[in-house]
Amino acid sequence: MVHRGPDDEGIYIQGAVGLGMRRLSIIDIATGHQPIGNEDGTVWIVFNGEIYNHSVLRKELIAQGHHFKTNSDTETIVHLYEEYGRECLHHLRGMFAFAIWDGRARKLFVARDRLGIKPLYYHLSPEAFVFGSEIKVVLAYPGMSAAFHRSTLPEYLAFGYVSGADTFYQGIHKLLPGHWLEVDEHGKVRIECYWDLRVRSDEKEIREAEYVSTYRALLESAVSSHLMSDVPLGVFLSGGLDSSAVAALATRIRGGPIATFSVGYSEHAYSELPHARVVAQHLNSTHHEVLVSQRDFFDALPHLIWHEDEPITWPSSVALYFVARLARERVTVVLTGEGSDETLAGYSRYAFTLRNAAFDRTYRQLVPGVLRRWVRKSISNSPQIGATLRRKLSHTFLAKDGGSWPSFYFDNFFSAFSELEQAGLLNESVRAEFEEGQSYRHVLDYWERSSGNLLQRLLYTDIKTYLVELLMKQDNMSMAASVESRVPFLDHGLVEFAMRIPQALLIKGFSGKAILKEAVADLLPASIIHRPKLGFPTPWSGWLAGPQLDLIEDLLLERRSLDRELFNPQSVKLLFQEHRARYRHHDDRIWRLLNLELWHRVCLEGDARLTPSVPDRTRTATIQ
Repeated sequence: MVHRGPDDEGIYIQGAVGLGMRRLSIIDIATGHQPIGNEDGTVWIVFNGEIYNHSVLRKELIAQGHHFKTNSDTETIVHLYEEYGRECLHHLRGMFAFAIWDGRARKLFVARDRLGIKPLYYHLSPEAFVFGSEIKVVLAYPGMSAAFHRSTLPEYLAFGYVSGADTFYQGIHKLLPGHWLEVDEHGKVRIECYWDLRVRSDEKEIREAEYVSTYRALLESAVSSHLMSDVPLGVFLSGGLDSSAVAALATRIRGGPIATFSVGYSEHAYSELPHARVVAQHLNSTHHEVLVSQRDFFDALPHLIWHEDEPITWPSSVALYFVARLARERVTVVLTGEGSDETLAGYSRYAFTLRNAAFDRTYRQLVPGVLRRWVRKSISNSPQIGATLRRKLSHTFLAKDGGSWPSFYFDNFFSAFSELEQAGLLNESVRAEFEEGQSYRHVLDYWERSSGNLLQRLLYTDIKTYLVELLMKQDNMSMAASVESRVPFLDHGLVEFAMRIPQALLIKGFSGKAILKEAVADLLPASIIHRPKLGFPTPWSGWLAGPQLDLIEDLLLERRSLDRELFNPQSVKLLFQEHRARYRHHDDRIWRLLNLELWHRVCLEGDARLTPSVPDRTRTATIQ
């Protein structure tokens, strides 16, 4: 795990308790060595993340009689725990995963930040409790072995990730966001949720201008706090609204040019670099770019699956790694725009679903069920409909069953393979292992727990599932390059305020984030504020139109792959045939199957040929 902490290492051992740390030095470089203990050595901590209000907390703790020997935010948590115990979590503003050994109570206290910005994995057996920031570190413990947790397969095929506490590995779990875990020396474990996102509307009506000004003030405060660093800092700049807003505020707060970093592809049609350059020139930033080729992408993929310990959910993760590696040449910390879409309804699927649901209610009232089912079947199977039209129609109320929320929303925007499609893909013996509805179980738990209007329920569910996976991608890909990424849009106070904003101030027409556009109108060109969201596009579909498709099919139908006996070979062959014939677009499905197979080879079988260091053939440029 040296890539996560190339600057320092530390170990604390007391009897059966061992804490180990790799450190990326950012705050208090000279004396912030970890593990850190309290005054009498009875409380020790290892900590990953940043506490943005630590200087305020430090003053309060000193006034209460605590003595500090460092200037680090890590030590602040130690004294805060001494003062408040588990309740210390409610005082923290930041991103964190930490473990505290309390020698007085003979307990280990482990916690993760409210929104899941920093990861934490663990394994519990009768012999040991083992934890770490990456799964590979847990697997390094003596006696541990990597084995596929097959019950996660349906959710992976649908969503590309696992949204509950399970992982792809048997016996390894993740501590969920907003939770703490306590384990004593007898192995007794207690897990509790200390924070959840309350969905509520303001009791009295507030004018739009007040919402805009308050959001702007809170965002500016969040960006300011996230600029805390004793090492060079920059911003990932895609040229979209979110990262551009962060870069503009950082420039204003710092009072001078900042470093910005962007990534694009050799296929210029998929590149957002021209938009990023417009913002960089507007802000007068010191701008750096990297171009990723098709060969760079596929050479890096197995290596990055090793870093993520899981199949990679989205092709954009690969580009994120390359821009992080570019940034590492000049800075150690970057700010990003993650989290705005999930808290301010930025994705088009939100506005579309609101309209789609309204049309569906009328459609189901007026059209008999037998006719609705015929229409759905025709859209799915008619040879008279081309792949592009089929794809567009398949998202509408005409093709989705409005009586089934998994079909209407999750299959519509997330699922590569719906549960019905999985039935044809999976081998019969494998399919028999899974219960009906297993693909959607975790995400439906959050959906059913949500409250408020339809939009608030959509946002809450995505924040608890989809966003957590995005943050894992962000953390792993940046840390693979030894870069810390920070997400000011996910300051928890800002998120709590965002969930109170009325729907009419978030979505106007089919466009979301209306309040953010108003809040930063004075900072950015109108062409950037109002341009359509592209969402970090990747030339994946274009690459599948070439010889790469044959190579992927050959890999998935090799004897080594078929011996896993997970999928029906004929179903896999049919998928590629339909894609070549342009009968259906199977881009997402091919990505899912490829990544699962590579993950088996890299992470379960340890195929060393697939995990070399990524060769540096990328082209970089600096624009001043």
